[in-house]
Amino acid sequence: MKPSYSLGLDFGTNSVRALVVDVSNGKEIATAVHNYTMGKKGIILSRNPNLARQHPAEYVKGAEMSIRKALAQAKKRVRGFQPEQIIGIGVDATASTPLPVDEYGKPLAFQKQFVKNPDAMAWLWKDHTAVNEAAEITDLARSVRPQYLAKCGGVYSSEWFFSKILHCIRTNPEIAEKAYMWVESVDWIPAMLTGMESPENLTVGVCSAGHKAMYNEQWGGYPDHEFLEQLHPRLAEFGSRMPSRVLTANRTVGGLTKAWAKKTGLREGTPVAVGVIDAHMGAVGAGVATGTLVKIIGTSTCDIAVSPSDYPLEDIPGMCGIVDGSVLPGHFGLEAGQSAVGDIFNWFVEYIRPDGKKGTHEALAKQAAVLKPGESGLLALDWNNGNRTVLVDQKLTGLLVGQTLYTAPAEIYRALVEATAFGALTIIKRIENYGVPVEHVVNCGGIAEKNAFVMQTYADVLGRPMKLSRSSQTCALGAAIAGAVVAGSKNGGYDSFTDAQAAMTGLKDKVYEPNQEAHAVYQQLYELYRTLHDAFGTEEWQGNPSKVMKELIRLRDQTRGQG
Repeated sequence: MKPSYSLGLDFGTNSVRALVVDVSNGKEIATAVHNYTMGKKGIILSRNPNLARQHPAEYVKGAEMSIRKALAQAKKRVRGFQPEQIIGIGVDATASTPLPVDEYGKPLAFQKQFVKNPDAMAWLWKDHTAVNEAAEITDLARSVRPQYLAKCGGVYSSEWFFSKILHCIRTNPEIAEKAYMWVESVDWIPAMLTGMESPENLTVGVCSAGHKAMYNEQWGGYPDHEFLEQLHPRLAEFGSRMPSRVLTANRTVGGLTKAWAKKTGLREGTPVAVGVIDAHMGAVGAGVATGTLVKIIGTSTCDIAVSPSDYPLEDIPGMCGIVDGSVLPGHFGLEAGQSAVGDIFNWFVEYIRPDGKKGTHEALAKQAAVLKPGESGLLALDWNNGNRTVLVDQKLTGLLVGQTLYTAPAEIYRALVEATAFGALTIIKRIENYGVPVEHVVNCGGIAEKNAFVMQTYADVLGRPMKLSRSSQTCALGAAIAGAVVAGSKNGGYDSFTDAQAAMTGLKDKVYEPNQEAHAVYQQLYELYRTLHDAFGTEEWQGNPSKVMKELIRLRDQTRGQG
């Protein structure tokens, strides 16, 4: 029998990736990337630093071009390969990235009068224009629907679905009036591929609905009409049109249309899985399971854990959501994250340019790796793009404490890396404090792949081995796993994510083991980090931060042998 393959489509912030995978062993036989072309690396920006949009035409072109390129590559690499051997398609995308559509499910940005209007485009996950609306939603929910916030960490974010829609209603009534409804891009893309965009046919994933739009079966689905109407009557109108088909990723949206089969060369009717947020699919591709936390480390970081649905689970303050079936069917999916990680390092290297125009991450990492924990006397807060977990506050900013007239660029670089590691440790401690075990940490993403200094620092700060996913493109691999599952075992795939993961995922031999001497110093530094964290990030804190600078000096001198 001919081998069976699945196709994973990963719609990221700057590009689309198509990955063809052998379902029997997870071997990645072909991959192709199509970079978005509009705006700055695919992001539509403005003078408002909080605005970040994306044109949905990028998704259409990106899907076609990446699929065609990947299939052509597969034909070259595998003798006898035919597109008909692809048994299923999975899709992941950024979220919350909602876009306004008309009564036929077509994006308003496809209409001539709105083609260049940013408000008619997809409101990218990193758009923070709706800070005030998020606070308004949070305040109302605390007053009349506290259960809505209990499942999303206690605070509704400006990055999420209803905040962005409400902001559009308030600031651009024309777009709000023309929009029939709003759809997450991760849900619109599978619908586009299967011809199921119309509101009456639309299927959405529980992943985006639960983590970004307060969907939960405990209260009948999405927020009720009365709640939304108190925010704005138009928002309640949109809410009344939200689809009732909310499914997990082991279900299909439909089959690939004849038009898309003709465009790409794939078989018409190939099943397309329900869309899932990119980081959640990355966790699947990295082998997430009970006791295994996956860190997807890139410009930002997303941490994903799971817990069996039949196991009692408390609401966890500060989490980005606890949603049944959002990652693996039969498990609660827990999402946390940091709003900036790689973006912080890039800011220092590319904007501050400490070593001039030719400064690089590699050079700074090499210099920083020579330093010992505490030697710089520096301590930073990793909030340069706000705090996503556990404080959930976009109005927080970064901080650097302890610099002197002799502070060197490599010392600052190390302090910034350490700050993101302290933020990661804060997330893990919060998860464990509420009864979710973290026995293994698996890392994936560009930084995990390329920056050994960062990974070793994380191991030393967390005091845990840092394992690496075998795949360098786990989001696309996770999507391909979903494709193999919706195809089913009768068609050469699998009947469960557990079986598919066992066959298609794995770890690299390289493991970053913690240095216990370094970890002992970082335990002291972490206590100082928590002092700054609570002092600047919470209203309840009543301590005294005056010891922080002096303790940093003490640790610095002790490390240098001067104390």
